[in-house]
Amino acid sequence: MKPALIFAAGLIASTTTVVAQDKPVLTVYAGDYIVSEWGPGPKIEEMFEAQCDCDLQFKPGDLLPRILLEGEQTDADIVFGLNTDVTKRARESGLFAPHGQDTSSLTLPVAWTDDVFLPFNYGHTAFIYNEERISDVPESFAALLNAPDDLKIVIQDPRSSISGLALVLWVKAVYGDGAEAAWEQLAPKILTVTKGWSESYGLFTDGEADMVLSYTTSPAYHIIAEDDRTKKAAIFPEGHYFMVELSAKVAGTDVPDLADQFLAFQLSEEFQTMIATGNWSFPARLDPAQWPEGFKELNLPEKVLFYDEDEAAALRDETVEEWRRALSQ
Repeated sequence: MKPALIFAAGLIASTTTVVAQDKPVLTVYAGDYIVSEWGPGPKIEEMFEAQCDCDLQFKPGDLLPRILLEGEQTDADIVFGLNTDVTKRARESGLFAPHGQDTSSLTLPVAWTDDVFLPFNYGHTAFIYNEERISDVPESFAALLNAPDDLKIVIQDPRSSISGLALVLWVKAVYGDGAEAAWEQLAPKILTVTKGWSESYGLFTDGEADMVLSYTTSPAYHIIAEDDRTKKAAIFPEGHYFMVELSAKVAGTDVPDLADQFLAFQLSEEFQTMIATGNWSFPARLDPAQWPEGFKELNLPEKVLFYDEDEAAALRDETVEEWRRALSQ
């Protein structure tokens, strides 16, 4: 390349860098599944940057432990992907500010009045099965516990997985003081316990397990992305544990207006329409009539079980310990 062209190319590159640096940065802490190539993170970044004239930067990892460790020195402006099983600790840290958004039009199956943690999608824990693999599908939680021990299930560890924690709370909500005995019945059927959801679901789709702990929305992926209607959720009359995913504004953010813009964006119709298939979950603010067609085919529970953050926090250690004792025998 000639010297003049080298200079010109360098000038263009420098100008581009300056322009990029002039844009305000919104740092969003999110779970690994959000920012993976198959998660909604890339699409969220593309959509929000198209309207904010900013640079949205996702930083993946463990959400609550990380921000509690960093405290007021955190780089985060938004934390994206919390749930009510951990929000009590998050709230008591004092690190989060009110979201300031109107939540009156949310379409959750439970009332929502929280002024700090803002929902963006929800689902229910469920055991997913392949109807081509098993014919005698448990039609209740009791039937699952009493199923033959050669029924093989994979679940997630409640100490490292939000879905695993939801499961032990689900068992507690159904069986109360009999939760540990229920785990003892279920234990012989548990093929393995994985650290996270992805490993479990991969074992299931690879045919290594008959059922997997996941969500009532999981079959929607197979219907829409694969035209496969063999994967279904076993719906139990005892009820299913409700899980809502939340975001929150960090009180010490140095771009508060941009953080507010992001929170408003996540309640927009554009975002809510995307998140259904972006995160394979029910949108928190979208009428069911607007759900994608595959979602309208899903089997959904008539009874929803839910612990608020105070109840979940009070039961967390107890339920995890009941699970650990039963599975260690």
